[in-house]
Amino acid sequence: MTASMDDPTEELQDFDRVVATYERAVFRFALASLRDRDDAQTLTQECFLRAFRHRNRFRGKASVKTWLMQIAVNLLRDRARSRRLQFWRRTQQSAIDPCALPNVLTNRELSPESQTLLSEQVRAIWQATGNLSGMQRSVFLLRFVEEMDLLEIASVLGITEGTVKSHLSRALGNIRERMRKTV
Repeated sequence: MTASMDDPTEELQDFDRVVATYERAVFRFALASLRDRDDAQTLTQECFLRAFRHRNRFRGKASVKTWLMQIAVNLLRDRARSRRLQFWRRTQQSAIDPCALPNVLTNRELSPESQTLLSEQVRAIWQATGNLSGMQRSVFLLRFVEEMDLLEIASVLGITEGTVKSHLSRALGNIRERMRKTV
């Protein structure tokens, strides 16, 4: 579902529609970033709560989706900063199992061998993203999970398009290198 309004500030007037339109995208990004369903749901709710509270500050220079993703990225940064200060990490017991992802992606037309290969490739890529720097991971996920273009990503992260390209290139290089090691 894509917003059809020409003026992004008008789009914010019907906030229920904004939530219905963009909640899945924000949640997907949060889940891919955090790998914990509960944390992703909490971050998504916090994102929309912040957006609702500050909707009158929205200038309309970017799309509503870009603005929401920028809020989500800022919340992720705040969360990471907070976690570093507390010196603790969550256990992996509640984290999303990357092995379950291929089940969502399974195509019934593929042979079982192809499905197994796809499953292994997705698992390897998923694990490789965990070793990227925070900025590389954000750029990679916004590009390939949310399918945002480079200018949108630059706007969301508050960096230049060239910097986005650089981080994306490094992320892809790191993932390719890890994939070569696992094969």
